[in-house]
Amino acid sequence: MRHIVLGLTIVAALIAASMPLMAHHSFAAEFDSNKQVKLSGVVTKIDWTNPHVWFYLDVKDESGKITNWGFEMGPPHLLQTSGWTRTTMKLGDVVTVQGSVAKNGTNRANARSVTTPDGKRMGAASSEAQAQP
Repeated sequence: MRHIVLGLTIVAALIAASMPLMAHHSFAAEFDSNKQVKLSGVVTKIDWTNPHVWFYLDVKDESGKITNWGFEMGPPHLLQTSGWTRTTMKLGDVVTVQGSVAKNGTNRANARSVTTPDGKRMGAASSEAQAQP
């Protein structure tokens, strides 16, 4: 009986551990590398978490209308190896982002690069680079 309980516990733990992996989607499933965007705006939110860092910008169009955009970057550990820290980008900063838009037409994109307020262009540890052959 102890072996059955131990076996079921191990199976349950393996299933639970694989859940985040099953929820993760490929770049090609979510974003269109043929539809590029370059936007500048004010940083309104930063989620520095795994599996991807997300940040959000209020972007003003020519008519003055403000739209909030979400940008996916790579995981925190890859961003850190590229020179990013949690404080590289701050709420209220004006940044410029280049990337690929979401296939579903929402205001989301996979960031390829971010230009910080001091003019430094930084890579975004993007999953797009990993998706290219």
